[in-house]
Amino acid sequence: MANKEDIKNFQSRSDLVAYWSVPLLDGVHTVEFEHGTTTGKRVLRLNGKEIYRKDWMFRLVGDVKFTLGKQEAKCELRVDPIPYFCFSYSLYVDGKPLEKFVEKQNQAVKAWSIVENGKRYRIVFDKPVMEIWMNGEIIEPEIDFIEKGTEMIFQIGEAEAKIKSKISPENKEVIYDLFVNNNLIEDDNFNE
Repeated sequence: MANKEDIKNFQSRSDLVAYWSVPLLDGVHTVEFEHGTTTGKRVLRLNGKEIYRKDWMFRLVGDVKFTLGKQEAKCELRVDPIPYFCFSYSLYVDGKPLEKFVEKQNQAVKAWSIVENGKRYRIVFDKPVMEIWMNGEIIEPEIDFIEKGTEMIFQIGEAEAKIKSKISPENKEVIYDLFVNNNLIEDDNFNE
């Protein structure tokens, strides 16, 4: 049975018109937007926390600017009119539409999610700066040079983890793989 708080939360989100997942170095963030088209009400939530609210606005279109994550990615939520008194909602991250941002991010980072001893870990390797993020924090690995590549060694809980680099024979691209206790972990980059 729903309690009064559950009903209030549901009713307060009755104008929810847009929801996005934004992958950043420190994790995947959620952006929710409510838009009351009769009152102009706007509510913006990041990771479930309300950061912006305007209950009455005469102008129904426009932008809301904010930053997201530890890297303070510059975001802009755009509300644009479309025919028949409808609206289009779009999210821009670092000046690019979300889809283009994710595409570029996938070229620059490699991400993995694992569960070790019942705890979930998200590992993100930022290729241009060679940084490893674990659960939103930068970690300092031990770096070993091996034949035809490098190994970056660190701990995930009690498990030994290695990010190994190697050159692809087909296109001479550097490939990065995560091994935990010598088991290859599949990446979970967003491929939208």
